[in-house]
Amino acid sequence: MTEQPATPRKIWLCADDYGISPAVSDAIRDLIGQGRINATSVMVVAPSFHRSEAVALNALRAHGARAAIGLHLTLSAPFRPLTEGFAPLTGGAFPTYTMMLVRGLLGQLDRKALEAEIAAQIRMFEHEFGRAPDYIDGHQHVHIFPQVQDALFAVARKMAPAAWIRQCGRAGSVAARLGDPKGFVLDLLSKRFRQRAVAMGVNTNPAFAGTYAFNENANFAALFPRFLVGLPDGGLVMCHPGMVDAELRRLDPLTTLREKEYAYFSGEAYPKLLATQGVTLA
Repeated sequence: MTEQPATPRKIWLCADDYGISPAVSDAIRDLIGQGRINATSVMVVAPSFHRSEAVALNALRAHGARAAIGLHLTLSAPFRPLTEGFAPLTGGAFPTYTMMLVRGLLGQLDRKALEAEIAAQIRMFEHEFGRAPDYIDGHQHVHIFPQVQDALFAVARKMAPAAWIRQCGRAGSVAARLGDPKGFVLDLLSKRFRQRAVAMGVNTNPAFAGTYAFNENANFAALFPRFLVGLPDGGLVMCHPGMVDAELRRLDPLTTLREKEYAYFSGEAYPKLLATQGVTLA
């Protein structure tokens, strides 16, 4: 018999990319309604995000669904800024996330333009949902990039002071974390992010998990249990459940893996795993 932990760990299971396409949004709302996830991050700049998507998400909470709703700050291609003065642009869209990271590392991003765009996305969220976001994170983790994080802290403190902000540093030993190159890069970027957050009095999640190589052969059902290893109380697991439609294919390379995640969270193995591991949703 598996010994149960004395005190269950409460975690956040956050579905990113709400609003990127109708099929993804429908799947995320379904999981929230089932009580299978307890947070979702909204892309207010996505062409498919409309007031109806916000109304539907608000209705779930009004009828008792327990879910935090956050802003998925988006500053990378192929999406376009809400502000007219954002720079640099590539064909009218944000640069790629790689370009954003390189420019941030070199100190070449425009601080005023960043702050204006972040403020515009927070205002759009408030307009559609009728309140400030519960938390803020970033599409492709752009919110922890150098220069972007400083602009975000400055704007969030003024416009959404109660919101916590996702940090992407993982729990566990260095040796264990080296096996995930993408996650290790996020660990490095998150070190300064956490230091700045503490200095500015901004709340963050204590640990993060959910990164893996997005290839078609990935076995999400086998990967997910690893995300819970060493994750402390209040930790966050990122996920990308959804169904595939034409709009998703047009905008994002992450397609059929979303359906694998959705199937796993909808199935019976997932709640059994949480019970076995002594984990509940916050």
